Amino acid sequence: MAKDKVLCAVDIGSSKISTLIASVGEDDKINLIGVSAVNSRGIKKAQVVDIEEAVAAITESVEAAERMAGYSISSAYVSIGGPQIESNNSHAVVAVAKPEGEIEENDVLRVNEAARAIALPASKEILHVIPRTFTVDGQEGIRDPIGMTGVRLETDTHIITGSSTAMKNLVKCMGLVGIGVEEIIFSGIASSMSVLTDTEKELGVILIDIGGETTDVVIFVDGAIAYSAVIPIGARHITSDLAVGLRVSLESAEKIKLFLGKTTKLPTYPHSIDHDDSQKEDSKAALKNKEDFLDVRSIGVTEEIQKITKKAVVDSIIRPRIREIFELIGKEIKKSGFGTQTPSGLVLCGGGALTVGLLEQAKYVMGYPARIGRIEGLSGLTDEIDSPSFSTAAGLILYGARANIGQQSFNLPGIGKGLPLKGVIQRIVDLFRSFLP
Repeated sequence: MAKDKVLCAVDIGSSKISTLIASVGEDDKINLIGVSAVNSRGIKKAQVVDIEEAVAAITESVEAAERMAGYSISSAYVSIGGPQIESNNSHAVVAVAKPEGEIEENDVLRVNEAARAIALPASKEILHVIPRTFTVDGQEGIRDPIGMTGVRLETDTHIITGSSTAMKNLVKCMGLVGIGVEEIIFSGIASSMSVLTDTEKELGVILIDIGGETTDVVIFVDGAIAYSAVIPIGARHITSDLAVGLRVSLESAEKIKLFLGKTTKLPTYPHSIDHDDSQKEDSKAALKNKEDFLDVRSIGVTEEIQKITKKAVVDSIIRPRIREIFELIGKEIKKSGFGTQTPSGLVLCGGGALTVGLLEQAKYVMGYPARIGRIEGLSGLTDEIDSPSFSTAAGLILYGARANIGQQSFNLPGIGKGLPLKGVIQRIVDLFRSFLP
C-alpha cells in the first residue's frame, strides 16, 4: 500500500496567516488533517514589510498545524497578493515542428514560451502563464491541441506578473522558517479553485476575494481566466471606519464588526394567542428596542460608546465603505471588458465576505446575482475551515493535489510555475513535466 502524499498550504494574508495540512490517498481523496490561523504580523497589503515579525507569525501558524496533523512539514504551497500583482493577455504563434503531422507536447511548450516573451520592467517577474485557448490552422476554441493535425499553432494566454522583491522576500521568510516553497500562487487563483464550480467558470463568473487590506478580482470566461486584478482596499478599512465612528480601538471595532456579521437578522418576537393585538404590538416594540441597540459589553468591549442602534451603525458607517469597495470593483470589471460575459454573477469569499450587508450591497451596486462562496473538494477537518476566510488556503491545497496527481489546473495545459528565482532552463523543464502523466 502506497504512503499517502502530505501537502501543506500557507496563506500569508494581511489580517491572518493560515496553514492547512492535508493527505492525498491512493483514491485521490484530499483529507484535511491540520488547520491553524494566527494574526498576521510583519505583513502589509499582503506583502512582507518586517521579515522578523513575519517569520515569527508564520512559524507560529505552521507549528500549530503540525501539532494538529502530527506531521513535520518540509515544503509548502504559498499564496501571494497585493497591489503589485498585474495581468495582461498575450497572443503567440508558432509553426508545428512536423508539418501536416500531429501536434506534440514540444509544440505546445514552444508556443507557451513564445507567449511569455513580453516586455517587463526589471522589478517584475512572471508568476503564472495560463493558456486560455488554442487555435490550430484557424480553428478556434481548442482546449488541448496535442494529437491534432496542423501546421500553425496559436495560443491566447493570461499572464500574471508580480514584484520580484515581494516574491523573494516571501521565499526568504519561508526559508527562515525552515520550509521550502513548492510554488507561489496568486491568491485569487487559489480561491477560485476552492469556491467556483466548473459550470460557473464555463458560463462566466466574477470571483471577488475580500481580504484584510486588499481585494482580488478574477474573471472567468468560457472556462478560463480572462482578467485578474488587485484593489488596495479591504475589510480592515471597514474596521477603521467603525473605530473612528464609534471612538473605540481597532480591536474593539473588529469585534463589533464580526458580531454584527453574525446577527444580521433579529430574532422574531414571541407571540401568544392569549394576548390581544395591542399587547402583541407592545411586546414587539419592547423586544425590538432591546435587540436594536448595540450592546458592546456582551462581546467583551470595555470602552464606553454612545447609545446607538445596530441599524444606525450599519447604515451610516459600514454600508458607505462597502459601496465604495464595490464601486472600485465595478470600475475594474468595466476596464476588463468582460462584464457582459459573466451570467453566473459574483462569488464572494475572503474574510470580508462575512461583513454584515455585504451580499445585499453586492447585488444592489453591481447589478449581478451574487452568492457567498463555500469551500468544496476537501474532507476531514472541514468544520474547522467552514468560513470563506479559508478559501485561499483551501485552494492552495487543491492546487497542490492536482499537481501531484497529474491533473492540469483549469483543464488547460501549461500552467506556469509560480516559484521565483528559477532560471529559464528550469522553467522550461518544469513546463515540459506538466504534460507528463
